[in-house]
Amino acid sequence: MTSDRSPGARDRGARPLIVTEDVALLDDLLRLCAAAGVEPEVHHSVPERKGHWEDAPLVLVGDDAAARCRGAARRRGVMLVGRDQDDADVWRWAVEIGADRVLRLPDAESWLVDRIADAAEDVGRQALTIGVIGGRGGAGASTLACALAVTAARAGRRTMLIDGDPLGGGLDVLLGGERTEGRRWPDFAASKGRVAGGALEESLPRLHGLRVLSWDRGDSVVVRPEAMRSVLAAARRRGGIVVVDLPRRVDEAVAEALAQLDLGLLVVPAELRAVAAAGRVASMVGMVLPDLRVVVRGPYAAGLDEQWIADALRLPLAGELPVEQGLSQAQDTGAPPGSRTRGPLAAFCAAFWERALAGEESVPS
Repeated sequence: MTSDRSPGARDRGARPLIVTEDVALLDDLLRLCAAAGVEPEVHHSVPERKGHWEDAPLVLVGDDAAARCRGAARRRGVMLVGRDQDDADVWRWAVEIGADRVLRLPDAESWLVDRIADAAEDVGRQALTIGVIGGRGGAGASTLACALAVTAARAGRRTMLIDGDPLGGGLDVLLGGERTEGRRWPDFAASKGRVAGGALEESLPRLHGLRVLSWDRGDSVVVRPEAMRSVLAAARRRGGIVVVDLPRRVDEAVAEALAQLDLGLLVVPAELRAVAAAGRVASMVGMVLPDLRVVVRGPYAAGLDEQWIADALRLPLAGELPVEQGLSQAQDTGAPPGSRTRGPLAAFCAAFWERALAGEESVPS
């Protein structure tokens, strides 16, 4: 018999479950739960009260308690934990209780803290994460990133827009929300370790139905690679859509962002110099991001078309970004890119999301 968490488990405030009588092991597991910001439920054997075993987001069974857990309902998220590295019987016990993993402390402590925190946040499918990069300066990458985020949010998707370019002027400005209260990158730039996904989401400015992590108007701040990794990982754990606007250079922090993308879009104006510049950008980005595709922006120089440009860059073509008249004037009045539901930019973004989210299993070519 297999049992997953019931739909109401989160609503009841379910906590991770620890099953052990080993005092030293219990102290270790309580310490790891505290590091993850979680208060667990502790039992010496399978809880008699119905639902406690089945609905716990994570079950940590001490190797001393494995025999007492035989016959419990089979479910996902059971970990058999101990400290004896040479115990050959542990794998037999793991099979008998249906454990997903066998963990040995202290080696697995860092991994286990992350899993405990994930379980407490009820992490399911991670966000589809799209990065947008300009093939040259002024290519329109920030405009496309904003339009993609605005379009996804308008369709009812949980959406977060992350500004990864400290010299770009701030995406909150492009969205007309530079005065909206909320945390900006300087608040996270020196972060180390895990960032809670829910706390991140709630702390950011909410603009046009989406959450935005941008820059303030102060002095330039260097984002540490560890901070970029932690923030993006937290954003992805919340599910839905994450759109990242990235600079053309690839430093350590940008490399961390590229490593977490599902797909990158390289925006290339349809002119020869832009294609040449985009080739250099693509070569750097491609060393980290395996799935990079071209979005060609008109108007077209003589003799060029979108397929020729994609072939010249040896990248798949994601589409042609149409010219939208009056876009700059609309932004001056506070209307963000993609806000005109019948405009060509919004139509491009809607079509992109329809393809990318089909089945939500993978990003199709």
